[in-house]
Amino acid sequence: MSGLSEPSLMELPMESWMSRLPCALWDVPLFHLAIPGSHNAITYCLDTDDRSPIDLMQPDMLQKLDKFMKPLIRPFVYKWAKTQECCIKHQLDCGVRYCDLRIAHRPNDSSTHLYFYHGVYTTLTVETVLTEIREWLDAHPKEVVVLSFSHFLGLSQELHAVLLTTIRTVFASKLCPKKAEVTLRKLWASGYQVIASYEHSTERRHTELWPDIPYWWANKCKAEALIDEFERMKQQNRRPGGFFVTGINLTEDLKYICTHPTESLKDLVMSTYPTLLGWVKEQTPGEEDGSLNIIAGDFVSESCFVPTVVALNQKLLKRSS
Repeated sequence: MSGLSEPSLMELPMESWMSRLPCALWDVPLFHLAIPGSHNAITYCLDTDDRSPIDLMQPDMLQKLDKFMKPLIRPFVYKWAKTQECCIKHQLDCGVRYCDLRIAHRPNDSSTHLYFYHGVYTTLTVETVLTEIREWLDAHPKEVVVLSFSHFLGLSQELHAVLLTTIRTVFASKLCPKKAEVTLRKLWASGYQVIASYEHSTERRHTELWPDIPYWWANKCKAEALIDEFERMKQQNRRPGGFFVTGINLTEDLKYICTHPTESLKDLVMSTYPTLLGWVKEQTPGEEDGSLNIIAGDFVSESCFVPTVVALNQKLLKRSS
C-alpha cells in the first residue's frame, strides 16, 4: 500500500459525490453508507398568500387561536416553518441524496393538484418538483436519490392513485424495485436512480414503492439535548435493517417561538450547527448497531453539513483496507 494518505471524501465535488466514491464502496449497500438528507425538503417555496388553517408542530395548536390573532401569528409561522432556502436542484447540486417529501392536497380544492406541506402549503406542485428532480437525474446518470413520500394530508384513495401515477410517469425506468440490490454498482448497471419510499399501506401493492423509512426524531430545541437523545436511542435500539434516517433537525415549540420573537428557525439552526456537526463527525456508517445511515438536517446548503456526512464514508474505507 502507498505511503500517501487517501484524499478526503470531504473534498469530492458534492454535485457528483456518489459517482466519485472509491470503487471499494461500489458494492456496499446504500443503507450502510452515510447519506446526507434534507428535512422537509420543499419548504423553500411556502405560499405566503395561503390562508388555509395553520397547522404547525401539533395538529390543533395554532388552530385554537382566535381567528383575529391569525394575521399576527402567520408571519411567525413562515419564519419557523421554512426549513430549506434553496430549490431542490440546488440542494441536489450541494450533495443531498435523501429528500423528505410531505404531501398534501389543499382543502376546498376541486382539482387533483398535490402540494408539499409544513404548516403551510407550497406554491409548487408535486409534479413540478418531481419533474425537476428527474431533469437533474438525467444530467447526473450515476447519482441516486432516496425520496420519502409521507404524511399525505387530505389525500383520498383517488388522490393516492394520482400521486402514484405521477411518480411512475415522471421517473419511469429510473424507479428501483424494492427487491433490487441497492449497491451503486448494481444500480448503475440497471439504470435505477430513484428509491421511492411510501408511508402508506398502498406501498405493499406496488413493486416500485419501498416501505416507510424509519426516521429517528429527537423532538428537542437544543443541540445538546438532541445529541443526548440520539445517544440514548443508539444504545437502546438495534439498528434498523435497511434504510433509516437520523434527523438532526431541531424542533421548536410555541413557548420557544413566543420567547424569541425576532428569531427564525434558521437563526436557531445556524447557531447550533457547530455543535451538531461536531457530533456528526464522530458517527460511523455501516451495518453494526450504533451506526448511522441517512442523516437529515435543515438549511443543508448553508453549512458544511453535506461534506461532513459524505466524509463519514472514509471510515468504511479504513475498515476494509
